Amino acid sequence: MSKVTVVGAGNVGATCANVLAFNEVADEVIMLDVKEGVSEGKAIDMMQTAQLLGFDTTIVGCTNDYAKTANSDVIVITSGIPRKPGMTREELIGVNAGIVKSVAENALKYSPDAILVVISNPMDTMTYLALKSLGLSKNRIIGMGGALDSSRFKYYLSQALECNANEVEGMVIGGHGDTTMIPLVRLATYKGVPVSELLSKEKLEEVVKATMVGGATLTGLLGTSAWYAPGAAGALVVESIIHNQKKLIPCSVALEGEYGESDICIGVPVILGKNGIEKIVKLELNSEEKELFQKSASAVHATNSVLKEINVL
Repeated sequence: MSKVTVVGAGNVGATCANVLAFNEVADEVIMLDVKEGVSEGKAIDMMQTAQLLGFDTTIVGCTNDYAKTANSDVIVITSGIPRKPGMTREELIGVNAGIVKSVAENALKYSPDAILVVISNPMDTMTYLALKSLGLSKNRIIGMGGALDSSRFKYYLSQALECNANEVEGMVIGGHGDTTMIPLVRLATYKGVPVSELLSKEKLEEVVKATMVGGATLTGLLGTSAWYAPGAAGALVVESIIHNQKKLIPCSVALEGEYGESDICIGVPVILGKNGIEKIVKLELNSEEKELFQKSASAVHATNSVLKEINVL
């Protein structure tokens, strides 16, 4: 019996749970939220699609009842608040750090061997917080960001190529932020052909820019953060772990010298399997990519330093 807990039944958490159920990734999916009735209602709504969509996964909603999450194989943390007008970065990090830490500690009481997938923002910093405060081995703490950013990169590439997005390969490394992510154009391909042979330099620059502001673009259109792609990206990460698929997915993980960085969680390609992070894949970056990665890492280090300033770590 496989079991996944999704903490936070908002747009992203509920979408993640729904995709997990529809794809029958686990036998049971638990949605937990602090708001009375929300996860229960969404779980019932989803379960009423089971006979329409033909899935057998059981979805259970609960309000702050961590006992129901016991023996989960993977815990997905989506909880936290969005940045509000007038709120400083430090205030946002302070609030969300408290939420993420509390959620993780409560969930791990009942599932001490679980693997954590962090989606809460700022994601690289919340993943780092989990690494530093929970005492888990680094293979069990995974930030989702690169999976989402890579999906957006492939979408924009497919639009530029006017092709099927499933035939495009590309990945994004670095921090999960508008100015810190690094779409690796040099390594992107369409059916094995480098995209640099198919698109002009100007067009590729447009794709990179569109990818980097992908989240902001949707926030501007929707008035809130996106949820379908982030939820599905979280589910993709969980599926590779639960089914031991050994997929190569860029994720925010702890580095100890890899890519020239230490004491940080940042996006790099990893193999995901039953143990969580099975392997960090070392790409041979060129000088320009190395420089971009170092700048990205510096920005993530700066955000992480806020955790110490506000005495969370």
